[in-house]
Amino acid sequence: MALINVINEVLHRIRVRLYPNYLLNVEGAYLARTINEASLSVEEVCAALKNRGGFTGNYDDLVEHVRQFLGEAAYQLRNGFAVNTGYFSIHPNVGGTFDKVTEGRDAKKHPVTFRFRALAPLRALADRIVVEVEGVADVTGYIDEFTDITTESVNDALTPGGIFGIAGHKIKVAGEDAEAGVYFVSADDPARRVKVAGHLGENAASKVLGVIPALEAGKWKVEIKTQFNGSSGSVLKSPRTIISGFTLTVGGPVP
Repeated sequence: MALINVINEVLHRIRVRLYPNYLLNVEGAYLARTINEASLSVEEVCAALKNRGGFTGNYDDLVEHVRQFLGEAAYQLRNGFAVNTGYFSIHPNVGGTFDKVTEGRDAKKHPVTFRFRALAPLRALADRIVVEVEGVADVTGYIDEFTDITTESVNDALTPGGIFGIAGHKIKVAGEDAEAGVYFVSADDPARRVKVAGHLGENAASKVLGVIPALEAGKWKVEIKTQFNGSSGSVLKSPRTIISGFTLTVGGPVP
């Protein structure tokens, strides 16, 4: 009688670094954060489907059809329908509370948001993922998230002229050195660096707000140079540099 051994092939890997845990009521010394070099565009996913996934049709038609699908899905979401892709579903949601039945909706008090839910096929894929821990991150300061307020995207888009929010640890811009500030650095040519001009809307140890400068289309990283040493009473002799582990994209078309 033959023995059949079922072997689950490891198909995917996720790399993470460990960061000190500063969250209240959360046990454990460190939190894991994925190392995301970049988010993939529709064009890049379609190219992978063509080159790796065995798609035999026309690439340009594939990109156009995917964009048409996403555009139609967004249209239906705006009409209150949930969209089920088979791997995840998207649900429109109205937040806030109403004080009485006759109260009208206030855009600020009752914001419309969209919630994503992982479905069983996507959750099942988690069993095929290996997580590789690449040590402890630089605890002298790190950038965790970059939010483009215009598109409400995180660690993804850049809208020149729009407002940005940076969340992290020990990222406050401080010191009299001329180099201190927030920069956008070209991922393809690090010599191209654009400094954020003017006053920062908020400048704290864990959050920085400002205006995105004029940037050319392409991929950029966020860089902070600061003499902030973690306390308000003193500064470092020279700026230290904190750079994002992810890239942001300017100029990508929105479906």
